[in-house]
Amino acid sequence: MDTMDTVTVNGIRLEYEIRGSGEPVLLISPVLADGFLPLVTEPALNGCHQLIRYHKRGWGGSTHTPGPVSIADHAADAIALLDRLGIDRVHVAGHSSGAAVAAQLGQDHPDRVATVALLELSLLSVPAGAAFFAQVAPAFEAYADGDAERALRLFMPVVSGMDWDRCRTLLDERVPGSVTQAAKDADTFFGIELPSLSEWRFGPDHAAGIRLPVLSLLGSATRPLWVEVADFLRSHVPDVEEQVVDGVGHLLHIERSQPVAAAMARFFERHPIVS
Repeated sequence: MDTMDTVTVNGIRLEYEIRGSGEPVLLISPVLADGFLPLVTEPALNGCHQLIRYHKRGWGGSTHTPGPVSIADHAADAIALLDRLGIDRVHVAGHSSGAAVAAQLGQDHPDRVATVALLELSLLSVPAGAAFFAQVAPAFEAYADGDAERALRLFMPVVSGMDWDRCRTLLDERVPGSVTQAAKDADTFFGIELPSLSEWRFGPDHAAGIRLPVLSLLGSATRPLWVEVADFLRSHVPDVEEQVVDGVGHLLHIERSQPVAAAMARFFERHPIVS
């Protein structure tokens, strides 16, 4: 992982990095703190956009605070980061639980957010959410037993659709060091993030309240949870565009960063930031 800059907001330290130039895009990751690294190296994005990725509180070298830390808390941190960077309006993109923060920003701060790109938003209130929790129960049990590495080995195949060896190989190749870092961040992920995600309320009225252009990105080989979430967004978000990336699952932007970057760039270009 490259050395990142730091800034203090809301009484905590956040690590962040800026690459490229052009209209700003804020990238929000979930369990893999540096999961957007493959995407920020894509010329389709960094050639014409200023890409801002950061470690949410509890990840990497950002301040680890005790829970609860809600999705709304993360959204407030993101706005405070933009304030410190002197950025007025941005495109926002999030993956999985990071997409929940992006959706919250779209609801709460339409004056600061131009568009919202949701890479397989994790919304656990859809019917498939219960089945998802049942599938990841062994990972929670391993975490409760104090074995963070085993918890990660059990969790990642459920979400990625790959066996652990294949998933580990992909992550080691595309995001070196991410598995080790995710194990270090396990207290945040299993103890704070997933519980707050399960309590997050994002129903039809909330979705309808996002009056901004929204891009829903998903993999053609993803799990039922994210297929249902895409259906939910298609049904309730007023201005939503959908893009399916062939041959990938939940780690779509890591498996095939080029088509994901291209889809995002086209979306941002269709909906430029207006001051």
